[in-house]
Amino acid sequence: MPLLESGAMPVDFRLIDPDETSNWLASLRASFHATWLVEPLAEDVRTLWDYDRVWAATEGDTIVGTARSWATELTVPGGAFLPGTAIAAVSVLPTHRRRGVMRGLMTSDIAAARERGEVVGVLWASQAPIYGRFGFGPATRVATWTVDVGPGVVPGDTRPGALTLTPVSTEARDLVKDLYERWRTRQPGEIRRREFVWDVELGLRVRLRGDDPWSGTLVIHRDAAGEPDGYVRYHLEERWERRQGRGVLHVDELHALTDEAYRDLWRLVCGMEWASSVRAEQRSPHERLPWLVSDGRTAQPESVTDGLWLALIDLPRALEARTYQSDGRLVVGVASADGALERVEVDASTDGATCRPTDAPADVVVPATALAAAFLGDVSLRVATVGGGADEHRPGALALLDRLLRTLDAPWCSTYF
Repeated sequence: MPLLESGAMPVDFRLIDPDETSNWLASLRASFHATWLVEPLAEDVRTLWDYDRVWAATEGDTIVGTARSWATELTVPGGAFLPGTAIAAVSVLPTHRRRGVMRGLMTSDIAAARERGEVVGVLWASQAPIYGRFGFGPATRVATWTVDVGPGVVPGDTRPGALTLTPVSTEARDLVKDLYERWRTRQPGEIRRREFVWDVELGLRVRLRGDDPWSGTLVIHRDAAGEPDGYVRYHLEERWERRQGRGVLHVDELHALTDEAYRDLWRLVCGMEWASSVRAEQRSPHERLPWLVSDGRTAQPESVTDGLWLALIDLPRALEARTYQSDGRLVVGVASADGALERVEVDASTDGATCRPTDAPADVVVPATALAAAFLGDVSLRVATVGGGADEHRPGALALLDRLLRTLDAPWCSTYF
């Protein structure tokens, strides 16, 4: 891996050995000002991590920066899956910041992902200004929804037998995983989850970093034929006022394959006793909830913010994989933050698209971070380029590319990592 001259000693960027896990975690802990215990976590993660993707920046024998990743898949408009690298735990010791350490870590992982044939990079950004330098743009958004609850909040009746209170078990885990997998194939912006995550989410495994295991209620929805088609996980934050239950019901996760399942699951949580409100975090800002409740004003999104950040590592494959709602042909120049320019010819139609590298002059040049942000259709490309600018060489080219990238189904990623 390349070396970086940083202070008195050069910094090397390399993969770690499993026996360096404790030192790696200690560096991450110091960078994040965390309080979790290193050794128990190190013992746990050694069985979970892919050490071909655990990076360290080292200065002599000291780990001064960390990053790691794992293989995932991203659902794009039209339902195709793109292989990608999910990047997390990017950190630099306070004593080594602003010396290029993070750049070395990020470029090392992205270069390795490109060699593996991965098409996209995804991450959740702890600090928004950082990752545009590496071509990442905020491609989905998330919101917290709150609803005042009570009988009749979601009008109508739920079919008898549609909802089943389900004890948590390995069988229930497999059922929920299967429902999620079927759901994510139709949701642009969603990603594949790692196997152990399902045990953590359902409380079958203690959370990493020593947090208390999840403890809540799981309900499965079934269609008229008895086949599972949705689920909800929730827990109650108990509160009492004048001997009246005024708790907050937290919706930890809710996914449905049909409109009926979506209505019934929300009807369940919005009519729960002992609660005066429902709070659902990590949801889509485009939730249909206001159209379900009797008074749409009682269901409102708050704390709308960026969700999954996306980088297009293999630009031609990414643009060719997704579907388009209109037809158009143009040469797109994509400018990286370091001044490099990649040009691709895009020929898109409602029947499919082809995309190939080209040396032809670009009809429009856009920043890589803006194209990544608009790729899934959550934001207009013309909005995403208002800050970084777009260089249009053919009249109407920016409007054409903006129109091509728009989608009917808003993207959403419910999977935080």
